[in-house]
Amino acid sequence: MAGYRNRLEARVGASLPPEYAYESTYLRYTLAHRYLPDFIDTEARRIVEVKGRFPASDRAKMKAIRLQHPDYSIEIRFQNPQTKIAKNSRTTYADWCEKNGIAWSKA
Repeated sequence: MAGYRNRLEARVGASLPPEYAYESTYLRYTLAHRYLPDFIDTEARRIVEVKGRFPASDRAKMKAIRLQHPDYSIEIRFQNPQTKIAKNSRTTYADWCEKNGIAWSKA
């Protein structure tokens, strides 16, 4: 089972011809979604998003919006920017924004 994540992968890997490489290449993909900003100035290309909670799904969405719409500036206004992103994490909402180049402030 060396190199595989589990026995099933090891068994399938053993049955495939040697030209099949195991987990050797990343393939990028995008999922089509729509985003409705809380507040937007389309002329200045500025977005203000208001958040009480900031779950992983919203963090992923903000990263995708920032990446796919680099002409817009995004600011997130948090109810409490010092809230941790997860119970066992040291990272706060504010820390996450700073790490990901997204402006933030306290609402």
